[in-house]
Amino acid sequence: MKELAAIWAELLDLRPDEIPEDVSFLRLGGDSVLAVRMSALVRKRLGVVLALSDVRVETTLGGLADLVRRRSSDEPMARALPITVTPRRDPHAEFALLPLQQGYFVGQQDGWELSYDSAHYYLDYALTEVDGDEAADALIDAVERLAVHQPTLRARVTSDGRQHVLPVGAPGAVPSVRVYDHREAPAEKIADALAEVRRDMSTTGPDPTSGPGLDIRLTLLPGGEGRLHLGLSLLIFDGWSSSVLSRELLTFAADWNAVIPPLEIHFGDYVTSLADLPGTAAWQADRDWWWSRLDTLPAPPALPLAADPQDVRPVTMGNREHRWPADRWAALRLQCTSHGVTPSTAMLTAFGVVLARWAGHRRMLLNSLQLNRLPLHPDVQRVVGAFASTMLLPLDLDPDATFAQLAAATQTASGEHAAHNLITGVEVGRELARRRGSWRPVGPVVFQSVLGVDAAMGGRPPEEAGPLGRVVASDYFHQLRTPQVSIEVRCFELGDEMVAVFSLVDELFEADQVTAAFAEFVELVDALADGQGWDRVPGLPSSADPVGAESSSASTVRHAEGPPADDLEQVVADVFEEFLEVPVLDRGADFFALGGDSLLAVRAVVRLAKETGAPVPVRDFLADPTVAGVALAVRSRAQR
Repeated sequence: MKELAAIWAELLDLRPDEIPEDVSFLRLGGDSVLAVRMSALVRKRLGVVLALSDVRVETTLGGLADLVRRRSSDEPMARALPITVTPRRDPHAEFALLPLQQGYFVGQQDGWELSYDSAHYYLDYALTEVDGDEAADALIDAVERLAVHQPTLRARVTSDGRQHVLPVGAPGAVPSVRVYDHREAPAEKIADALAEVRRDMSTTGPDPTSGPGLDIRLTLLPGGEGRLHLGLSLLIFDGWSSSVLSRELLTFAADWNAVIPPLEIHFGDYVTSLADLPGTAAWQADRDWWWSRLDTLPAPPALPLAADPQDVRPVTMGNREHRWPADRWAALRLQCTSHGVTPSTAMLTAFGVVLARWAGHRRMLLNSLQLNRLPLHPDVQRVVGAFASTMLLPLDLDPDATFAQLAAATQTASGEHAAHNLITGVEVGRELARRRGSWRPVGPVVFQSVLGVDAAMGGRPPEEAGPLGRVVASDYFHQLRTPQVSIEVRCFELGDEMVAVFSLVDELFEADQVTAAFAEFVELVDALADGQGWDRVPGLPSSADPVGAESSSASTVRHAEGPPADDLEQVVADVFEEFLEVPVLDRGADFFALGGDSLLAVRAVVRLAKETGAPVPVRDFLADPTVAGVALAVRSRAQR
């Protein structure tokens, strides 16, 4: 008990003697992100492995102590994962993409609606007190050392959707640093140059299929000021990893002699170990849990659209953004604690209420981004990689409930679904699409919260960066490109402040509707911080489901049944058989109905291009994924 109280005290900034045994982690100021760190610290300090489903925010210190005692005994764990992560014999060997990486990879092939040629996040922030003569060398040195410490900086993705890490000495393995020296430039030129860098890095992201997944640049400005520019491929880095990367990069830049404790494992070791996951009882139980609920999942919010997503070719996503100052953010946290919900749950519930009013119905399926770093090794939280996954979350908002009641129900539902995290949202979405006969995105509306990440990582990022000067994190510019997403809310902390951003495909929505929805969201959160919004009944639509909404299922093309009609159809059938490992005897056989998925479709497209000499766009393959349909697409391309 004493050791656990010390861990809670460290995480919650309390004294151990201030922590009662019968008060929940949440009531004491904890949240789901801190709970992940709690699990890691219990493993590191006590040698006890807790499943993510064990560590809930509702846990009390007494309950956790009892759980740790039982896990320390010979009692079998209901969610035990008999998986060990060890360094691979060949650290440069290829390994698989995780499901969300696969989704981003397919999105970069223009395989889905709302696709981009690079799925990435761009960020730049201000620097002051920069040593203009030393900053560039310090940054280059920091990147080189970081690429040794974190091999994922040297990762590449193959054309058929696998990944590997280049040796440190391989040409182009380490990301290069570009430096723009505008210390003597006039203000007008600086403004134009900065706008050009932002435009370039926002619209042309790093692509690990052809180079590093990290694009890093430094702008030197007059008066010892500067900007640090980061472009991060979503194929390579998740949100947690971007924080790890930034912290370690600044640590190296601040001190030429800085040493970060070496990692025992790397991302490839972790991913390779997951190959054994489907053979575990826990994975099979999670699959059965999700599969039993698929047919009852609602549709995504039927938001009024200004254009068909299939016809839109977005370049970047637009942003609506609001910051809550320190006092308002502190007030909201206190209100959440007193009502027994996490701040992330409050923001998710507010988003759901706004979506319901905007769409005109109150049952909906949302997509939620999750950290999903399984506690398989003590170093998992320190490793850079694309660990993140999605989780499909159905909301069924009670029209007679107060906001507090809605939030409590949302937290219960979210916790229940997160407890079955061994099957990711991408995998659930594939099966759901297969059952619905649609290859359109099943979860284009996304919620993401990283509130509490700084505390979970042990404190705020460093502000002092040696020759790079002092980081001014509040002065930033950012841009996101996420395939298959129409609108996403992101919530994060910025020092003592909280920020919420609506990132969306502008072409899909009427601008005044987005502005109104975001203003409503901000107003609702403000009322929660004031304490007045919790007991209100939000006034939700009477309709549970969309009224008169057209099916999102793709139209099915019917072909005459029978064996392949010619040599080209036989080639297509043979390729289908190769990747699906089942007999394909009917020209009307559907690639996905036979067990295919989007990544296998990309690989099939690559193979067909080699076999026929006619590269078929992935989008054309998906439009009619039958033997006859794909053969028709190949023939059409060959005739151009």
